[in-house]
Amino acid sequence: MPELFDSRNTAYRAPFGAVEEGTAVLLRICLPRTPHCSAARLCVEPDGKPIRSFGLFWAGMEGEDHEWWDCHYTPEKAGLYWYWFEMDTDEGPRRLTRRADSRGEWTMGSSDQSACRPAWQLTCYERGFTTPDWLAGGVMYQIFPDRFAASGEPKDNVPAGRVLRSDWGGQPAWKPDEQGRVLNNDYFGGDLKGIERRLDRLKELGVTCLYLNPIFEAHSNHRYDTADYEKIDPLLGTAEDFRSLVETARRLGIRLLLDGVFSHTGADSRYFNRERRYASPGACNTLGSPYASWYTFTRWPDRYQSWWGFDTLPEVNKRDISYSHFINGEEGIARRWLREGAGGWRLDVADELPDEFLDALRRAVKAENPDALILGEVWEDASHKESYGHRRRYLLGEQLDTVMNYPFRDGILHFLTGGGSADFINIVMDIVENYPPQTVRLLMNHIGTHDTERALTILAGEPAGRHGRSWQASHRITSQQRERGLRLMRLASALQFCLPGVPCIYYGDEAGMEGYRDPFNRGCYPWGKEEPGLLRWYRQLGKLRRHCSALAEGAFVPLPTPPETVCFLRKGEDGTELLCAVNRCEGERTVLLPGRWRDATVSMGGGWIEGNTLHLPGLDCGLGVLTEE
Repeated sequence: MPELFDSRNTAYRAPFGAVEEGTAVLLRICLPRTPHCSAARLCVEPDGKPIRSFGLFWAGMEGEDHEWWDCHYTPEKAGLYWYWFEMDTDEGPRRLTRRADSRGEWTMGSSDQSACRPAWQLTCYERGFTTPDWLAGGVMYQIFPDRFAASGEPKDNVPAGRVLRSDWGGQPAWKPDEQGRVLNNDYFGGDLKGIERRLDRLKELGVTCLYLNPIFEAHSNHRYDTADYEKIDPLLGTAEDFRSLVETARRLGIRLLLDGVFSHTGADSRYFNRERRYASPGACNTLGSPYASWYTFTRWPDRYQSWWGFDTLPEVNKRDISYSHFINGEEGIARRWLREGAGGWRLDVADELPDEFLDALRRAVKAENPDALILGEVWEDASHKESYGHRRRYLLGEQLDTVMNYPFRDGILHFLTGGGSADFINIVMDIVENYPPQTVRLLMNHIGTHDTERALTILAGEPAGRHGRSWQASHRITSQQRERGLRLMRLASALQFCLPGVPCIYYGDEAGMEGYRDPFNRGCYPWGKEEPGLLRWYRQLGKLRRHCSALAEGAFVPLPTPPETVCFLRKGEDGTELLCAVNRCEGERTVLLPGRWRDATVSMGGGWIEGNTLHLPGLDCGLGVLTEE
């Protein structure tokens, strides 16, 4: 029996997914004859605007019991368009609305010119919206600079108040001091020279983009409390060290992505200067400071708006002309570090940066280098995110190139810890359907970052839940849990590397690092103590990314599977196909494959193909590639 409507099937909606403004979209519904539909309408609610109705035309029969109705709809301007269908029948007015799997279902009544939910989303982006080609098909690698690699070279002009540790690999400090403060002032000595000396190891993983957590001068080990945007933190090195890292990486085909923390600064900074570390007056020292307009005081100088209430992180007024010019001006921070060789910016808490600031930042970055990447931190579906009291337009063409893909992370970990395959596929398809394709191909697909528990810890052990830092500091997964967790990490990384977008390895995941939430997820890389089997697996995945063209921008095609398995194809325009199948349960499972895959070879994982049946052992996977003959 045909579906009433399915927005993911081009027989019902073509083209699939987000479209450029001015593109005609064919929408077709297939109705049973029984209710005797006499009229059908497409109802469209452009975001924040009145609903409009468009008549559908009768378009012929489907067998003896169903009939087609269709129309073309053309969104004229970039934005979101919510749509559903209404019918006049012998049984009264009916609506066709969206199920969780994007198919249509009957509901009674009509919208009466009020918003109808659930509805389907049609994303329309700016004409001519492009994103950088260089990242497509690549591999990203995220580094927390203090904890990756230390050169051991002496450093000059190190600010006071830092605890320099000599026990590489020791547990990061987490206990509050006598005043109940967690200072984050212990440093293990990771630096830019250390990263540069390990670039060959990253190249072996297939890395093409290196994302560095903040590297500018700041007085905590995470460096999200920027003290000076114009200066490399002295413990990390110098501007010359940065240029050397950029050049060495460039020769290896690796570009650097910097962390732009533009929502707030440190209280201990040249701009605010609460601790009076800096000679020039900050906003906390005098209202005559050139930086005074950057901040909002409720009672100067000791009460002010701060990021999530942390008084060490005074919030910046991003709408302030002086601040926006400092970041986005012709000689501003965004363009300056691109001139120094950075390949783009990852924007911290992008949903806390107002539209006009993001507009200005994109103009600045693309004026300096049209090939530079702008990647935003957004934890939800970024295509319909709301903040600042209105719908955001991150991905419509005037702001971000792409985003951190937390929905995929959540989907992967949920599936591998007991979730069903249908839920996983719906998460993936929602993103693929809602985001512009030029954004999808560059999605930062991570399974963990500096803000989350390590993936291995989640997969193998007991999640932290409501447990505090004391529990997290002392709790360890058992050797048996770790063995199972390592097998699940192979499955998680297989999905991560094969889904639409670009996989991003959080440093040490490939080595088998564990860790609960901050700061335990920010340990030192275990040089010489890596998990060898997992490391080899990641290198194989990197090689697969280099040689399989379908992973750059190939279509995502899910295949029917039992609920404990996920199986999909990536189909490239050159005829190349990649197969990725994962079995999260202990027992063997089978998947029926399309005819082209008959007796094909599985190149990675323990699965094998007999005829058109893929056999997957428990806690195992199968990856394979077919090319056009």
